[in-house]
Amino acid sequence: MVHADSSNFASDITKEEAYKQVLEQAEALFEGQRNWVCNLANTASLLWHAYKSLPSPSAEVNWTGFYVLDNKKPSSSSSTPKPQLILGPFQGKVACQTILFGRGVCGTAASSKLTQLVPDVEAFPGHIACDGDSKSEIVVPILSGDEVVAIIDVDCAELSGFDVVDQRWLEKLAVLLGGACDW
Repeated sequence: MVHADSSNFASDITKEEAYKQVLEQAEALFEGQRNWVCNLANTASLLWHAYKSLPSPSAEVNWTGFYVLDNKKPSSSSSTPKPQLILGPFQGKVACQTILFGRGVCGTAASSKLTQLVPDVEAFPGHIACDGDSKSEIVVPILSGDEVVAIIDVDCAELSGFDVVDQRWLEKLAVLLGGACDW
């Protein structure tokens, strides 16, 4: 199969079927490839095209991508810098470049190691508005062993754009990514 064909989704599939295809295609694309940049880039594309093949609210996803653990060296002014995420591969408008652990939806998911399912981002304390069009968000931490190495971040231009189906499948994807990449 041509790699680009991995991003083709039928227009009449259910959300469950789309996520199942994302996981199957991701596994096939990861075979023999452990580079996290490559694997996250392909996964961002798979997710983007899957959401765009579905009815609203999924079709209203306006950002899908990743933030990864920033392994920068401590500066001379601080010997123990606060952990932060740095922008990784994505689909959508340009985004915030770094996010401290504990800040916003992404930083909260990273520091707590728990999925954040947010039906209304305006109601989330400390939400970071990278794109004013985003109304809801889901963020899933990716772990390697016990450590957060990245997060999956998906934004939607509609309120309540995500549900437990999204959470369940994105958590499966996070497990796959955690083991499929050399972090």
